[in-house]
Amino acid sequence: MWYFPRRLKPGGDGIRHWCEQSDNLDRYGWLQHDGLNFGIQEIVDSPFILTTSFVKKNSVNHGGDWTARIDVRAMPGYEAYNNEEVSLIWYVALDEDARDANIWLSNFETTFTGVKGETSGLGQFSIKLTNHSGVTDSESFLITKAPGLNLLREVIVSSLRLVSNKSESKKRVVLAGNLLQDDEKNPNFIATQITGILPFTLDVMFESGFQTREETLTGHKYTQLLAKHQIDFDEKFENIYNLRNKGYDVKSIKFAQAALSNLVGGIGYFYGASMVQSSYTNEPVNYWNSALYTAVPSRSFFPRGFLWDEGFHGLLLSKWDLDIELDIIAHWMDLMNAEGWIPRELILGSEALAKVPSEFVVQRNTNANPPTFFITLEYILDNYEDVLTQKQLDLLERLYPRLQAWFSWFNTTQKGAMPGSYRWKGRDPLTQKELNPRTMSSGLDDYPRASHPTEDERHIDLYCWMAVAASTMHRIGSLIGQDTSKYETTSKYLKDNRMMNKLHWSSYSQTYADYGLHTDALALKRPDIVPRSPNQNREMIRVTLKNPEYRLVDSSFGYVSLFPFLLRILDANSEKLGMILEKIVKPELLWTNYGLRSLSTNSPLYMKRNTEHDPPYWRGAIWINMNYLAVRALHFYSNEAGPFQSKAATIYKELRSNLVENIMKQYYKSGYIWEQYNDKTGEGSGCRPFTGWSALVVNIMSEKY
Repeated sequence: MWYFPRRLKPGGDGIRHWCEQSDNLDRYGWLQHDGLNFGIQEIVDSPFILTTSFVKKNSVNHGGDWTARIDVRAMPGYEAYNNEEVSLIWYVALDEDARDANIWLSNFETTFTGVKGETSGLGQFSIKLTNHSGVTDSESFLITKAPGLNLLREVIVSSLRLVSNKSESKKRVVLAGNLLQDDEKNPNFIATQITGILPFTLDVMFESGFQTREETLTGHKYTQLLAKHQIDFDEKFENIYNLRNKGYDVKSIKFAQAALSNLVGGIGYFYGASMVQSSYTNEPVNYWNSALYTAVPSRSFFPRGFLWDEGFHGLLLSKWDLDIELDIIAHWMDLMNAEGWIPRELILGSEALAKVPSEFVVQRNTNANPPTFFITLEYILDNYEDVLTQKQLDLLERLYPRLQAWFSWFNTTQKGAMPGSYRWKGRDPLTQKELNPRTMSSGLDDYPRASHPTEDERHIDLYCWMAVAASTMHRIGSLIGQDTSKYETTSKYLKDNRMMNKLHWSSYSQTYADYGLHTDALALKRPDIVPRSPNQNREMIRVTLKNPEYRLVDSSFGYVSLFPFLLRILDANSEKLGMILEKIVKPELLWTNYGLRSLSTNSPLYMKRNTEHDPPYWRGAIWINMNYLAVRALHFYSNEAGPFQSKAATIYKELRSNLVENIMKQYYKSGYIWEQYNDKTGEGSGCRPFTGWSALVVNIMSEKY
């Protein structure tokens, strides 16, 4: 759907379609969404408020029926805008590769012209529009061939016409009507523009089949059913998260519901093929066409599937609806190749591709991404192992061989040179532009690693991921009656703190660290070019001021240093746990009033740009997924007998409070939950809304770990 006020700007500016950061909306997002039956979304774009909602009709005969309602009005305090005109454009589009699919305009006994269609997936369907309340002033339509789903806005803008009505003095911007060429029989894009006078409300009905309904889901019936779903949502939310019982006020609960609902409402269905570079091909090739059901980190900036993000999403989704989460995991596992590799980003379809910078499009099947689904599955076992249905157990049994292949791929392709060690492949040893070559496969992008990548480096975070993966494989296999002795042995081997300490503990800095060829004496400098010319490239390059040496990368204390603690690999009696707890509460290191920063302030790369074009990303900002793991770990150690139990409990209480208070404060201040938070001010930064893993604040509030 698009909308725009009557005063449309040149070039189509003012039309809202995609969720764009540059639109600078005051606020938008789901207020409630249960993932199955209904959702309510509010879009605040001064001076207008659009409230959109939908309700699915639960019927044996008409199980695919739903109705959406769009209410448009002026914001409180902007009454002068009443009687202003606003246009809504509702459209139906077919994928450019769709086969055996058709859509056409159809006149119904409703207020406006609707659409009928037929596809292999939906069968026959009709879409009807009707005026629920207020005054609608005019209607126009567009029938055409669009070159792709990613270009619909351009098609709409190019088809707008300025017309005048003989009976009125004012001019209108309308759609151009039928633009099909003579040789084009069937359109793949139909749009209906309805202009209303504020305030007004439209209902849009989707009905499967072409048969006439005795009773339609509109008007008062829609209002009643929507209200019922809202009551059910409130009850389910409280039963699961117990926020009212914990003493949270209405404002806090509404925030938590919005955080969860935006994650749930961001679940989408994608279809297409990834571009993959394999060691067996000279050029990138298309993966097979496949479907993906997944939540997305951000509807505006990252509207696609991210492998390691999805594991964090699952920590929240599995508590809300376990079947939805298991379905998501199954879809991701279906994208595994014969070697056991899964792409780290799933960019399926032209719409998703249009939102991705070219450098990130091609996926390389030598590169990993943190196997966070193992902590999702660990969470499911911790909370539901004794109450899993037979259907859910059967699904786990079907998933198990793919999980085995995934684990094996990690355990062979990402192993390090030393026994028991692991390293993230995919770092660029030849780069001249990056101050510290990125480790995209780790998910922590520009977090400082060994300055000069080699095959001999070791990464502590991957070591810990593999320890959790082995333990979870043992638990799942035991549950479904499989021989898990090799996973049990691997888990014990990796969770032996003596092995981990031998590979990764720095007695000098008293921290866990990566190992590799490293120097801190690096700088970005602009090269001298003689003679200088305006056409010569003088982009800044990395200069090594001191030769690197093989060593532990212990000068940068941050999230990577915490992984044995974050993933609860450390023994509760270990003195090293005590050292970590002492360090994280120091303000000059990681502690802030808003959460734990990603990199200590005394690190050589704290808040340093990685290239002259790339600002710091994981070099000081506060990230909620890592803070969730920290809060979860503190909760765990505060309940484990040991010398640091009391200290962990104290830190847990304060860190949890800091996180919840700041995320909620920034939400009500800015209208959004953010990708990251500033370690100096607590203000949101990065993209917004980011209700992927940042929505884990709901689990933190409810203490569901």
